[in-house]
Amino acid sequence: MFMSKTKKTGPGHYEILFIIPNKFTEDESKKVVSNVETIIKEAGGEITFSEFWGKKKLAYKINNNEYGYYSLFEFDLEKENLAKIDKDLRLSTEILRHQIVSKKAKSAEDLKREEEIQSKIDSKKAKKEKAEELKEEKVVPVKEEKKVKSSNLNELDEKLEGILNADDLI
Repeated sequence: MFMSKTKKTGPGHYEILFIIPNKFTEDESKKVVSNVETIIKEAGGEITFSEFWGKKKLAYKINNNEYGYYSLFEFDLEKENLAKIDKDLRLSTEILRHQIVSKKAKSAEDLKREEEIQSKIDSKKAKKEKAEELKEEKVVPVKEEKKVKSSNLNELDEKLEGILNADDLI
């Protein structure tokens, strides 16, 4: 018996993104997230990564909901059990939408490379924010008014006095 070179054996690596309706509070939505986690584990899955994105505006209304709580899981699971998870989430009234995609499992090298890239991105953002703060802190110097010398004031006073005392004004 020959094994296929393209078909891999063992559990596949998957990613699921799901949206919880806004009718739940944030605490209640975290309970729903733990319910989804339980569904995955009961199907024989092992969660390798999870992220709760919080409340976000939907691109369009879904069942009169404009906002939803987003959550993401990456997990390993046998392909045969994937349909059970999909069915459970479709029947759940707590999940507005969900999508499961097959994903390449990340090796330790891939994770390290991503971490380095993210740290570079973070350092560039920090530098940019610092530069913007410095621009905001710069105070534009106010032009100083020209100081009139006291000798010029005396001359002006004399001219004014001459004008006021002139006989031609009346």
